[in-house]
Amino acid sequence: MNANWKKNITLFLVGQTISLFGSSLVQYAIMWYITLTTQSGVMMTISIVCGFLPTFFLSPFAGVWADRYNRKLLIVLSDSLIAISTLIMAILFMAGYDALWLLFLMSAIRALGTGIQTPAVGAFIPQLVPEDKLTKVNGTNGSIQAFIMLVSPMASGALLTVATIETIFFIDVITAAIAVVTLLLFLRVPVHAKALEKQTTSYFSDMRQGFVYIKNHDYVKQFFLFCAFFFVLAAPVAFLTPLQVARSFGDEVWRLTAIEITFSIGMMAGGIFMASWGGFANKIHTMTLSCLMIGACTFALGVIPVFWIYLVFMGLVGVAMPVFNTPSTVLLQEKVEPDYLGRVFGVLGMISSSMMPLGMLVFGPISDIIRIEWLLIGTGVLLFIQGFFLVGNKVLIAAGRPKPDQSGV
Repeated sequence: MNANWKKNITLFLVGQTISLFGSSLVQYAIMWYITLTTQSGVMMTISIVCGFLPTFFLSPFAGVWADRYNRKLLIVLSDSLIAISTLIMAILFMAGYDALWLLFLMSAIRALGTGIQTPAVGAFIPQLVPEDKLTKVNGTNGSIQAFIMLVSPMASGALLTVATIETIFFIDVITAAIAVVTLLLFLRVPVHAKALEKQTTSYFSDMRQGFVYIKNHDYVKQFFLFCAFFFVLAAPVAFLTPLQVARSFGDEVWRLTAIEITFSIGMMAGGIFMASWGGFANKIHTMTLSCLMIGACTFALGVIPVFWIYLVFMGLVGVAMPVFNTPSTVLLQEKVEPDYLGRVFGVLGMISSSMMPLGMLVFGPISDIIRIEWLLIGTGVLLFIQGFFLVGNKVLIAAGRPKPDQSGV
């Protein structure tokens, strides 16, 4: 491991944070622009689909690329793709071409960039950081991302009131350029071994090998199966709570803003908590704690009649997210061979980008027939029960144990 790992990971996270901030500004600006100009649920749905389908289809290919090629350059290329598409969009809007389909196209191109970047970043971080520091770094990264989630909607809304959407597009181009320059000029990291080898197999052969690796790797296979069910059950608490608040507490904008802010503050706190605590000695126990918290809090959101108490539990759901995400990411980074990391994170990207929308295909229509509170109570109980699957699974428990040379809490 490079002796300058602290400098390298700091440079990397600073560049990614700046880029993520610009991307989030544009993401919210597009969402609000479509909402304000159309006030159409159908148009919002089209925008959301354009924002996740490309990621879903590209993720397995992007996972292969992350294993075959220089991961740093893949991150640079994805940032550049997003920046160039945003620049073209800004120029078109300034010239008076502001058709909605252009925003849908831009959402799709940005989703392609995200699909390339996510597995590359997940596989790249272990090249920068010693294994015993992965929990701290992933926890810190989670806090940074939560902070961006907290600040960017407010910043984007403020900018839209005093400037045009084109201005926000240009801000994103500048932030992406800063990230690209930081990675290219200042970050010096050796390329991983597989990328230096001559590739003798085809893309589809590599992809198939990745799926076979997951199928034959007991921990990864069972963890992914757990995630698939988890994401489906989490769809109501993730997507239907704003609608529940509007129906049950009142449709004032400040209420919807409040649940977003408390959730983001909770995620920041959870990331800081994980970076400082590190979790139980067995990482599966930490993930179980998170699942039980999310299940109990989802149930509580279905029964609480007082809005400020509701916000407290929404914040606790936010806290629980990094308590699950941090150890689960670290376990993949530790347990999966470096040559397969990109493909494994690619498949995880497919699962995470598809299961919640699939859950919404079920729970969305049901929410117009029965009260959302009942959906939250039911899925909360199921999520709580599912938490015990983790501690009851011998394969997962064995994988979560610390190595003999690692000390744990």
